[in-house]
Amino acid sequence: MGGENSLTIVSPGRINLIGEHVDYNDGFVLPAAIEQHIQFKICKNGTSNKAIVRSKGFEGVLEINLKAITPRPAGWENYLLGVINEMQQLTDGISGFDCEIQSFLPVGSGVSSSAALECGFAYAINELFDLGLDRWQIVKLSQRAEHNYVGTKCGIMDQFASVMGKKGFAMLLDCKSLEFDYVPANFDPYVLLLLNSNVTHDLATGAYNKRRQQCEDGLSFLVSKYGIAPSFRNVTLDMLTDSKSQLDATVFNRCSYVVEEIARVQMAKTLLKENKLKAFGELMYKTHEGLSDKYEVSCKELDFLVDLAKRENAVLGSRIMGGGFGGCTINLIHKDSVNLFIAKAAAAYKKEFGIELNAFETQPSNGTTLIKENHEVGL
Repeated sequence: MGGENSLTIVSPGRINLIGEHVDYNDGFVLPAAIEQHIQFKICKNGTSNKAIVRSKGFEGVLEINLKAITPRPAGWENYLLGVINEMQQLTDGISGFDCEIQSFLPVGSGVSSSAALECGFAYAINELFDLGLDRWQIVKLSQRAEHNYVGTKCGIMDQFASVMGKKGFAMLLDCKSLEFDYVPANFDPYVLLLLNSNVTHDLATGAYNKRRQQCEDGLSFLVSKYGIAPSFRNVTLDMLTDSKSQLDATVFNRCSYVVEEIARVQMAKTLLKENKLKAFGELMYKTHEGLSDKYEVSCKELDFLVDLAKRENAVLGSRIMGGGFGGCTINLIHKDSVNLFIAKAAAAYKKEFGIELNAFETQPSNGTTLIKENHEVGL
């Protein structure tokens, strides 16, 4: 598909340097958009109510009646249908279009291909029909699409990072107020390396939503006991410790992790600004321990990869990244040691689990963008 009337949009995946599973708990997160992305080519097709979407990453063609948007039983189509449904609540300016999607993101790797898909699709429709939606509206409607059509009660971080990214910077996002700051992310001579475990996960199966409910249950008890405003940032570790005997053990662990992780993110922001990379890496390891032992979203494959990284002097920090139960580890590693480490990790991983390991370097990059004549044009 092409021609003078078509538009090309790229929508990146994201990494999260630290602040995992706290975006839906009123915490702070430190994500960045990455170079790897999903590409959208879109054009009007002259009809009033028919959209056709083709994807090189998924089988089949999605034909959409824009006058009768309804969820499908399951699958990637619901991300797109959800986006159209949410946009139609805001505007009646959408008519027929054709869209071709090509993903350069590894699905299920924890770099949030789902948010890149939602946000890029929304951005493309917004540009094609000149709807006038701003970046925050695209972030929020994409999140609602995932809630309402996919069934994953995700926080806002993934969509935010995909849309708001800035090359060379991470972003400290306050998930309660939605205020954010760009934080310089200069890692030289270290680089960010993602190791894809090739173990996939499906958050809609309930493990994600179950943990969210456990956190809400714990917070509700603490609010009742201490009279604090209902936010985890008002909870102290002393409050939790004093309430341990009154809380379910699993709920206690979930809440303990959240409170500790919120504090780690604030420390990480300072360390990045001061370029104290070794101390920053140590926080990454602490986060992984919490995700594995207290939040229980790791798995033996990911724990194996982090343990492997800990034994390498060239690696300053490593942890699981993303929703969990598979996906990637994110590693802060000296650039001169990348190839040797990948080879060593891949061999050990294959020997232990019989699974191939994929690795890719990345760096903080710009968010969802319209490409026009090889130039990037902001919204």
